[in-house]
Amino acid sequence: MSHSNERRACEFHLLRYVPDAVRNEYVHIGVILREQGGSEGPHIQFTRDWRRVRCLDPDADTALLEGMETELRRSLQTDPDGSLPDGRILPDGRILPDGRMMMRLKESLSLSVQMTEAKAYLAESLPAGVEELMRMYVEPPPRIKAPRLSGRAAIQSRMRSEFEQAGVWDLLRKRIAASDYTRPGDPLKIDAAYRPIDVAFRPNGIIRMFHAVSLEPGLEMAKVLAFSASGLRTGVERVEKAQLELTAVIEPAARLGATADEPDRLELYRFGVETMEENQIRVLTTSDLSRVAETARRELRI
Repeated sequence: MSHSNERRACEFHLLRYVPDAVRNEYVHIGVILREQGGSEGPHIQFTRDWRRVRCLDPDADTALLEGMETELRRSLQTDPDGSLPDGRILPDGRILPDGRMMMRLKESLSLSVQMTEAKAYLAESLPAGVEELMRMYVEPPPRIKAPRLSGRAAIQSRMRSEFEQAGVWDLLRKRIAASDYTRPGDPLKIDAAYRPIDVAFRPNGIIRMFHAVSLEPGLEMAKVLAFSASGLRTGVERVEKAQLELTAVIEPAARLGATADEPDRLELYRFGVETMEENQIRVLTTSDLSRVAETARRELRI
C-alpha cells in the first residue's frame, strides 16, 4: 500500500466570532490544525472574507481580528512546548488540550473570539487539511454573492493582499494607537507600519506608517489624518527617536469618477489629496501598493 495516500491523524479547533455572549450568535472565522504527535507547529488560518461577520455585527473591528491571526500564529509557533499537545482522546472522539495551550490561546484571543473544543481529523497534509476545513466550516458557500468591498475596507484589503504577496504582512505592526505618540484619548489607529533595517541589520532612523484613507464617502478621513500628522510626527521623534514617513493610501481618481467629465468630484478629490500633502503626508493610490510592498520586502531583509 502506498504511504502517499495515507492520511495523518490531526486535531483541529474552530475559532468563532461571538459579538454578544448572551445571544450566543456566532460566525466561524478561522481554523487551527496540528498533527497528533508531530513536531511541526500548528497551522492557523483566518478568513479573508468578513462579509458574514459584518452581517452579524456591522460594527465589527475586522482589522483587529486580522491582527489577531498574526499574534496567534506567533504565540503558537515560537514556542513548540506551547503548541497543541498530543492530547487525551475521550470516548466521544474529543481531544483534551493541555491547560498551558488553552491559556496561551486565551491570552491571544479577544473576549469576542471563542475557540471550540478539539476534534479529531484525518488530513493528507496540514496545508491541505486547513484548506478543507476552511471550505467546510468557515468560508461562505460559493452560491452566495459577495458585495464588492468599497471605501476603506477595499483599500485595507488591497493593502493586506499586496503585503502578504511580498511576504511581509506578519512583520508589520498593525493598528498603531496614535495616542502612544500624541496624547491619551486620541482614537486614531494607523493601519500598518514598519521600521526599515539598515545594512548592519539595525533598526533604521525612520518609521514608515500606512493608513487607508477613502475619499469615496467624503473628505472627513483625509482631514482627520491631516489634523493628526503633526502630533504623530513629533511623538514618533520623541518616543522612537526616528523620523516619521506617513503615507495615505487612497483610491485612484478614476475609481471614484473624479474625472474631467465630473469636475465637482475631481475638485473634491484634489482638495483631499492637497489637504494631506500640505501636512507632509505622502499620498499614494492602491495602484502603487505592489511597489510599496516590494520596498518593504527589501527594507526588512526578506
